[in-house]
Amino acid sequence: MIRFLQKSGQTTKYVLGGLLLIICASMVITLIPGGLGGDVFTGGTPGKGIVAKVDGGDITADEVRTTARQMAQQDAQRYGEMASKLMPFLIQQETMRAVDQMINRQALLSEAARMGLKVTPAEIKDELQHGRYAATFFPGGNFIGQTEYEDMLQRANLTPTKFEEAVGNDILLTKLQALISGSASVSESEIHEQFIKQNSKVKFDYAILKQDDLRKGLHPTDEELKAFYESHKQSYANSVPEKRKVKYVVVETAKAEAGVQVTPDDLRSYYDKHREEYRVPEQVKVSHIWIKMPLPGADGKIDDKAVAQAQHRADDLLKQLKGGAKFEDVAKKYSEDPGSSNVGGSLGWIGKGQMTPEFEKAAFSLPKGQVSDVVKSVDGFHIVRVDDKQDAHVKSIDEVKSTIEPILKHQKAQQAAQKQAEALLKQAREPGVGLDAAAAEQKIPVINSDFFARKDMLPGLGPSTQFMDAVFSEAEKAPPDVAPASQGIVVFQLLAVKPAATPTFEEIRSKVEEEFKNERSSQLLTQKIQELSDRAKAEHDLKRAAKELGATLKTSDFVLPDGQVPDVGSMSGQASVAFNMKPGEISGPINSGTNAAVLAVLENQQPTDADYAAKRDQIRDQLLQQKQQERFGLFVSSLVDEMTRAGKIKRNEEEIKLLGRNGSEPGM
Repeated sequence: MIRFLQKSGQTTKYVLGGLLLIICASMVITLIPGGLGGDVFTGGTPGKGIVAKVDGGDITADEVRTTARQMAQQDAQRYGEMASKLMPFLIQQETMRAVDQMINRQALLSEAARMGLKVTPAEIKDELQHGRYAATFFPGGNFIGQTEYEDMLQRANLTPTKFEEAVGNDILLTKLQALISGSASVSESEIHEQFIKQNSKVKFDYAILKQDDLRKGLHPTDEELKAFYESHKQSYANSVPEKRKVKYVVVETAKAEAGVQVTPDDLRSYYDKHREEYRVPEQVKVSHIWIKMPLPGADGKIDDKAVAQAQHRADDLLKQLKGGAKFEDVAKKYSEDPGSSNVGGSLGWIGKGQMTPEFEKAAFSLPKGQVSDVVKSVDGFHIVRVDDKQDAHVKSIDEVKSTIEPILKHQKAQQAAQKQAEALLKQAREPGVGLDAAAAEQKIPVINSDFFARKDMLPGLGPSTQFMDAVFSEAEKAPPDVAPASQGIVVFQLLAVKPAATPTFEEIRSKVEEEFKNERSSQLLTQKIQELSDRAKAEHDLKRAAKELGATLKTSDFVLPDGQVPDVGSMSGQASVAFNMKPGEISGPINSGTNAAVLAVLENQQPTDADYAAKRDQIRDQLLQQKQQERFGLFVSSLVDEMTRAGKIKRNEEEIKLLGRNGSEPGM
């Protein structure tokens, strides 16, 4: 792992609830165009639980479920209080996208490796210190400390190695994208054409009809509403979902955990069984001075002259060190590693396999305190100093006690809750006892629910899919039963069932009337706005036609293509037709949802050369970024297709279909 040896200020406690989401979900989404299906592989299908194989590596159903859930949690942030209720739908929606995204990501990482692209610990450290994770691990520019760093990752179910590998892969994809997209360019004519398109202005009269005004004039009779109900009856079929009523007792894991004690014997037993997890490999504590390898040009090749200049700079720095210069001072002044130069070049402790082979060979072969010659590797030129060495060993039980104890406590709490729930269930099923009496003896309150649907949430349970599945598969008049929930173990008894039903007209008359008015007013709006457009064109007079049909006439200001006009809405939608019309021309119907309009252009206004000079560079950057994204998207699409045809990507369509049906819940 990467160790940060900066002096830290007062450690700030950060809640890491969103960190796992950032690491896993955004790393799948970032850089990778979505929606690539690829060809279906029909031979050598991956086994059960494996969604796909990409260049020999597995993408498991569990990984897809985790990623889809995290992507859904990211989506849910914009729904506020409704988020928890929408989660099952969002997870279902994101599952197939997660499959494609993860296949694409693994294909890109495989291609990056084939091309010889690498990421060094120094680059990972720089990303953590100055990139998206800086506020978490370096608040105010100060490192939170190695212990807190590891504890925070553990709370997110991550190890430093796993986390830093994910960060490194993200950097690797960024490098690959830069390499593929680097040759994109835009011409002056393209820039000017886009400038005209973005900065032309138009002014127009517009006649507005509003669906709400038409809706107010509708007064349907009962006969009309009944006819509407009968013609739409299929859409109302079983629209009242099945509902059930239960009484239940929650044996909470959290309460059980409060009474759990972890003994020294428990710790020792767990430690002995998991000893290999605490094995620390041989490590060296190193500092380095790094002169980066020049980047490839547009043709993908590195200029030999630039490489020679970089080596010359490194050779000169080595001479300074041999002449008595202090290593830390030279690193701070000249090293091109922003993550370590400000701390005198220190990389902290590193293990084998973390650095380039050349760097690693020098670091592990040098004695403590010695400085290497210039070491050339794929990422540049290094001068390495070994500050300390540590042989491979297993951490003592005292070192890992704080990690093991909460794991054991939670395990024991789950076992205690399960045992308590089973005892309560057994007693509740005894003749003449029942759930109420059994719960009263254990002093646990019984909750009696109202009728609820499968997607509802009950007090004290939160989202609990497994509990709902158990309740809605229970037979009527069944004895008490048990099911897991997010808060613990639930002992419940089904009291009553209301089957799914089709409501009568009388039961949903108000809903039918609402839908009737919406449908009829929408139809009227379409008819009347077409009539308005036809009449205005025939009379060459929008103002007159608007008056005859009762439409409201307004005049816009000069507006840009990305502007908004009251009652018309965005000019980037259907109203964009105005920018292709000449003064005096009248548009066809423009529907903006609940409003509709007809436009008559009054005046066009072209941007000036001075405007072009001021905005040229910004537009050039926008077009270039767009072309780069398109080029990288085509590269990903071609790569996935090619690897699929070559048998390097094998999709398990049966497992994918199962995921699509079950969403985040494992298939049974």
